[in-house]
Amino acid sequence: MDQSFRDSVATISEKGSRNFLFPKKPKGRYTNRRQMMSYVLLAIFFSLPFIKIGGQPFLMLNVLERKFVIFGQIFWPEDFFIFVIAMITGVLFVAVFTVAFGRLFCGWICPQTIFMEHVFRRIEYWIDGDRNQQLRLARMPWNGEKIRKRVIKNGIFYAISFTIANFFLMYIIGKDAWFEIVSDAPSEHLGGLSGMLIFSGVFFFVFAWFREQACIIVCPYGRLQGAMLDRNSVVIAYDYLRGEKRGKFRKSEDRKAEGKGDCIDCNQCVDVCPTGIDIRNGTQLECINCTACIDACDNIMDKTNKPRGLIRYDSENNIASGTGKIFTGRVKAYMGILVVLLSIFTYLLMSRADVESIFLRVPGQPLTKVDEDTYSNAYNFKLLNKTAEDKVYQFKVIEPTEGIRLKRAGESELIEVKASELAQGAVILYLDTDQMTGMTTDIKIGVYDGDELVETLKTSFTGPFIKPKK
Repeated sequence: MDQSFRDSVATISEKGSRNFLFPKKPKGRYTNRRQMMSYVLLAIFFSLPFIKIGGQPFLMLNVLERKFVIFGQIFWPEDFFIFVIAMITGVLFVAVFTVAFGRLFCGWICPQTIFMEHVFRRIEYWIDGDRNQQLRLARMPWNGEKIRKRVIKNGIFYAISFTIANFFLMYIIGKDAWFEIVSDAPSEHLGGLSGMLIFSGVFFFVFAWFREQACIIVCPYGRLQGAMLDRNSVVIAYDYLRGEKRGKFRKSEDRKAEGKGDCIDCNQCVDVCPTGIDIRNGTQLECINCTACIDACDNIMDKTNKPRGLIRYDSENNIASGTGKIFTGRVKAYMGILVVLLSIFTYLLMSRADVESIFLRVPGQPLTKVDEDTYSNAYNFKLLNKTAEDKVYQFKVIEPTEGIRLKRAGESELIEVKASELAQGAVILYLDTDQMTGMTTDIKIGVYDGDELVETLKTSFTGPFIKPKK
């Protein structure tokens, strides 16, 4: 087969200019299911910022303060190793899912597809009309009708982009901080207002002009298909054994006797494609598995009294020989590794402490002699309260059990740490010489929440040279 179509994309002309696409409005069972899915996901997107668990947002990714809240649980940079495992697990999950089911995520769940195809595109159909009306409007000179429709459409597009930007900002800084920005004078929150306008401009640019280019050029997922897909992957595929040889439809003809396949070469599958490809050429990186071509082809099959499924979810092996299978050895191996990573991630998550402590000797601080039998060292500490409640912690020496005292420098020994905040200060350790084991003595400090030991710290005490105990 001629594979020259893979040397270029439908949205770029031979001269390098943009070919704007005007896909036909799809109709059918898969389109209806995807619309219902989009309604559910949009409802989740617009409601999550208002949901709190234990006083914390359900989801917040505050990269500015390096504070991340997931399912009401607060994560800090100290928990980065958990995120590393989570990211590796996520990447492997995508790999397993893609090897088995292709780009199903892109067509059904990806935010770019949901907003573009089920929000912005539907508004465009409402204002500009279907494919033929849009083509006519694009070729029309700038008269009153065209200007009116362009102003109305882009005004609505920007309003929706501005709304999305506000919710996007809520996911970063939280609903309460966002409300302060929009309720106070703009001069008091120039940074937040600027971020809101920048996000609005980016979303408007993507959905009003850039569109399918985000999937074709920016998103790396499509280009990873070549490494992840194989002939057993379930993709949106054209049954060439049944469809070829293509030929125009004539009423009451015997297509089989004339050597024709079920494909009547109506080009409807190309007209509805949001990325402008011809799925009959095979799997392509531009395909986002949106199912529009399946619905278009099924409608034509109904009209020509042919069975549906000329374009369908299937694997190349199954179309070619009927021997395709999803759970290949490759998929099983990936799934085994995925289970191991999920187990590790679950263990780290369950064993994660509510407090993160740092206890270090003050650098450059000289050894202090208190009396003939006692010396002191100064230490800095930091206590990070990862919970959503105010806590009161206390340091207590666990080892050695005698001849050592701990005193917080000039303050109460009880350390108050507000929810999701950091407390820091200094403490002094006093150690008797008969407890020293040399120039350095190992010390074990416990962090207590009331009578409960929540974390154990290890440090060392630097003293004068003393002959180690036997």
